[in-house]
Amino acid sequence: MVRYRFTLLRAGEFRLDGGSMFGLIPRVVWSRSAPVDEKGRITVQHNCLLLERLDDVPGEMMKKHPHAPKLVLIETGTGNKLDAKNREIFALSERSIIDALREVNCDAKDISGVCVTHLHFDHAGGLTRVCEAGETADWRGPSSSFGAARADAGVKRTFANARLFVQRREWLDAVEPEAARSVMTRTYFADHLLPMEEMAVLVDSPPAFAPGSIVRKGDEPMIPQALRETEVMPGVFVFQVPGHTFGQQAVRFVDAKGRSVVFTPDVMPTAWHVGQAYSLAYDVEPFVSSVSRGWFLAEAARSGWVLCLDHEAGHCLFTVNPNGKGWFELEKAEA
Repeated sequence: MVRYRFTLLRAGEFRLDGGSMFGLIPRVVWSRSAPVDEKGRITVQHNCLLLERLDDVPGEMMKKHPHAPKLVLIETGTGNKLDAKNREIFALSERSIIDALREVNCDAKDISGVCVTHLHFDHAGGLTRVCEAGETADWRGPSSSFGAARADAGVKRTFANARLFVQRREWLDAVEPEAARSVMTRTYFADHLLPMEEMAVLVDSPPAFAPGSIVRKGDEPMIPQALRETEVMPGVFVFQVPGHTFGQQAVRFVDAKGRSVVFTPDVMPTAWHVGQAYSLAYDVEPFVSSVSRGWFLAEAARSGWVLCLDHEAGHCLFTVNPNGKGWFELEKAEA
């Protein structure tokens, strides 16, 4: 078993429209627990995990995974490339993954493996950064923007020595939107992704549901969890959790206490989203997201997972228990 010590990194607070974050749930219901600002936005966080490998990698495993990083990063946040006008849309703080890493005395160049759950701006934006004075850009092209086009600019890869592990379907949806594979093209930006093209390792984890199948309420994946996971680095596994995007993935590893920790993507971004119907209006398939949340929580309860929620602004580590009413409840877990 290969274990990792993990450190929670807060890569910056931001705000998202409450109605969009709770989809079909009426505001009169969700606003009881999720306060909003004067623009109707709820406060969320860019949560990331820094993993430090604790164990030597067995010889047989090294043959399978010659790339065995000592330091691994899960998720990167929005980064620092958006201008003031674009930052105001989401009330983005000035903080980024670069600041979070500096606070724990970690140099970005020492990270050699990065996993992102999906490639939306608030998860993959930190893959690249603004060039500092005297630096030569790794890539030059359109600057990310949610409104009027911005002038082309140069960016640097934040993690110059890292491989990026992402599901193939997610990558294709993000970099080839003209192929009509995705309806969320406005959240994928060239200056986040194209500089990483040579560093990207495209993963083909088995799908949760057969392509083209009709997903029904209460359905569980067609094959067991253990057979759907892909080990992308020693002791680091990914598996598909569809709904928010077609190629979204969760990331699992074993921590120093021997617990299975699962970094939870936007199938349940905050503790407020534990409910069965609490899918996001941002989801490309809200119903599939609801079904995925059901089997994901059931597996978490069965397997004793510790979940780290990607956008929870408060305490973000939880275990899962059945609530006796056919669904589940969260219980705070220690780091």
